[in-house]
Amino acid sequence: MWGGGTSDEVIVPTVSFVGAGNAVCDAGAKLVLCDVDKRTLNTTAELIEKKITKNTKALLLLHYGGIPCEMDEIMALAKAYNLKVIEDCAPGVCSSYKGQHLGTIGDMGMWSFDAMKILVCGDGSILHFKDPEIKNKADKLLYFGLESKSGYSNTVDKKWWNFDISCFGHRAIMNDITASMALVQLDRLPEFMEKRKACNDAYTEQLSEVEWIMTPPELPSYCTTSYYFYHIQLNNEFRDDLAKYLRDNDIYTTYRYYPLHHVSGYGVTADCPNADWAAEHTLNLPLHQSLSLDEVSFICDKIKEFGKIKNL
Repeated sequence: MWGGGTSDEVIVPTVSFVGAGNAVCDAGAKLVLCDVDKRTLNTTAELIEKKITKNTKALLLLHYGGIPCEMDEIMALAKAYNLKVIEDCAPGVCSSYKGQHLGTIGDMGMWSFDAMKILVCGDGSILHFKDPEIKNKADKLLYFGLESKSGYSNTVDKKWWNFDISCFGHRAIMNDITASMALVQLDRLPEFMEKRKACNDAYTEQLSEVEWIMTPPELPSYCTTSYYFYHIQLNNEFRDDLAKYLRDNDIYTTYRYYPLHHVSGYGVTADCPNADWAAEHTLNLPLHQSLSLDEVSFICDKIKEFGKIKNL
């Protein structure tokens, strides 16, 4: 939407969903991957700056699990290099940084409402733009490139059914049914956040005493999170065994996200030791608004049980 050519580079944290990498490639730009902090799994201004070249045009940031990146430092870096900042806030619908909602700090923000997210309406999303002109351009791209008409023009035009396009777009808008579902979910967000926070805090309380596990870093006082992920980190010798043990006890865990510099389809190589470490040591435990505190306790008990079996 900001224009550019095939030599333009967009920096993306390698710990991102493939949708971010695909968007860069689909736009015809060059995907450049940067490392992340191995504990928070967010990227930093320092790690981003190592990847900036004369061809860098934008940053596409993921706020991992809804936990904010250090945006003051990143925005200062973007200003110094004249870069656009795009925030992937898919998991951060209720997250904020120093009183400002994630997705409204950079030039563009995106939230997702699919079945895996917090606000669920089957499928859908919201886009936020600081620049009204870019917002108007996006409106056209999201609906076939059609030029919109005012209600007034439809009452006075001689042939009001005529139309025109100013660009080649697609149909990528929500329908009325999913939008109605989203509005109902919107009213329930405070309830969802309360339940997720309770589960998050219960995990930390029950697992902080387990010496062989690292719980997530403490959230800075100037940030709020959506509690989308709860990730633990442990010796890679036992991480996969723990995941299998939990699965055998009907507890599904996973790791999000597999580093993009290991995805062969992109053909992008990068030296990202922190992301590589995280990919071998991190496990995402169940966390959703239907999870009960009794279920959290059951999961924690099984984790401790595994530790006793392994003499950890």
